[in-house]
Amino acid sequence: MPADRLVFSCLLFSYLAAALPASAQLPPAKKDPLSPAQTAPGQAGCSTTEASSCAEVAAKILPIVMGPSPMEENLRRLTDEIGGRVTGTPEMARAIEWGVAAFRAAGVDVHTEKYTLPLTWSEGDTRLELLGPVKFPVRLKAEGWSPATPAGGIEAGLVDVGYGSEDDFAKAGASLRGAILLVHSDIGSTWADLFNEYLRPPDIISRALKGGASAILWMGARERLLLYRHTNSLAGEIDRIPQAVLAREDAMRLARTIAAYLGKVRARFDMPNKIGGPIEQQNVVGEIRGYEKPDEIVILGAHLDSWELGTGALDNGCNSALVIEAARALKATGLLPRRTIRFVLFSGEEQGTIGSYEYVKAHRAELDKIRAMINFDNGIGRVTGYSLGGRRDIEAGVRAVLKPLESWGVNNHTYDASFGSDNFDFLLEGVPTLDANQDEANYLPNYHAASDTLDKVDMRELKLHTVLAALTAWGIADRTEPLGKRLSRAELDVLVKETGLDQQLKALGYWDAWQSGTRGRKP
Repeated sequence: MPADRLVFSCLLFSYLAAALPASAQLPPAKKDPLSPAQTAPGQAGCSTTEASSCAEVAAKILPIVMGPSPMEENLRRLTDEIGGRVTGTPEMARAIEWGVAAFRAAGVDVHTEKYTLPLTWSEGDTRLELLGPVKFPVRLKAEGWSPATPAGGIEAGLVDVGYGSEDDFAKAGASLRGAILLVHSDIGSTWADLFNEYLRPPDIISRALKGGASAILWMGARERLLLYRHTNSLAGEIDRIPQAVLAREDAMRLARTIAAYLGKVRARFDMPNKIGGPIEQQNVVGEIRGYEKPDEIVILGAHLDSWELGTGALDNGCNSALVIEAARALKATGLLPRRTIRFVLFSGEEQGTIGSYEYVKAHRAELDKIRAMINFDNGIGRVTGYSLGGRRDIEAGVRAVLKPLESWGVNNHTYDASFGSDNFDFLLEGVPTLDANQDEANYLPNYHAASDTLDKVDMRELKLHTVLAALTAWGIADRTEPLGKRLSRAELDVLVKETGLDQQLKALGYWDAWQSGTRGRKP
């Protein structure tokens, strides 16, 4: 067994067993992934020609990350002290300063890159007052980037339109005009449910506007009166109709009341959201330059912004801390990769991935030399592999990079392509993308909610993810050959159709921008 693999094996099994709490659950280890039976020379590591570099780097990264580190304190300061970080707010400005300071403390070169956020938004004192015949308090929060109600609010009848299908709206008929609509939901428990929370609203909003409704109230998809905030405006613009999310139990009580007193339930809905003009925002960019091909770049990214009802720990403070810690660990090894690794903390993700979109536009001239974009944005559930954005051609290279961690179960990759995080615009530009696939764990119950706080973060799991992220970035950057090419527009047109991304683009209102080349690689 080569010396570097022997070192890694010892670290992986004996170091973790000795250094970590007995209660911590290690990744499943069926057998030594570095034994000769599994790892033949010339097959493991970063590429077929650099068989040992990934195992060597993994062996160095592991004790740096799994031992004492500043990551936990960094994350505490971001979440407990700065708190929720909506792009365009003073809290987001403090988070940018946090990111810059953390990279500098890690010894990593860092700078910020500016862009313009089209407008700012914050919630006022949102209220729904039932006027009769039955009255009870209703807990609710404004949808992000929802327009305010007119001064004094909206007084109107409440109409239940079920799940908001075409048939549901047809049944409501003329009662829609001027009404405040209640739209039902199911309890969300899977990733598919979460995606559906974004894919359903555009058509429902269009039907509401066509019917002349004055506002929409969305039944919450969480139980126990938990409030959260989404946005149905995915381009940083104010939405087309006032909208709020109701605590699920209150919404169900309201639905029963509407059914019992059909056509008689009225309410006053007051939502004085505060909307400001364009404002300069920033992405934070750390960098370890490559020794051989510094103009070729691998990006490891996560979004720094969050909604503000909680403190943005799972979404996505933990992964912002991961990106900084991965940079610190790689820097601390004293080794340099062939290519440059950039560590990017994006802002504006919650408003439609604006920060990463602006980054892609600003760096369009170098996209041919961005060899991969690696993205973490799914909380703290166990990483099972990466979504490769429809790119089967890069799977073998990713598997080779992650061979030293084979026993962790991280080489189970998928080929789906979707909207929703900062890999999106890189994917539409043909850059190879890797978006971490993770178990749901406690992410969905706390997603965008008041309960998204630091106590939900499993720090040991986060450290394991950091090792994985750092090795992924290093391995792709240090390969002799690129992981994969940048796809042409013609190739992207095929990929978009094969993965079903075209239907997502149409449902979310991105299709015209894609067709024209305003968003994505130009035709």
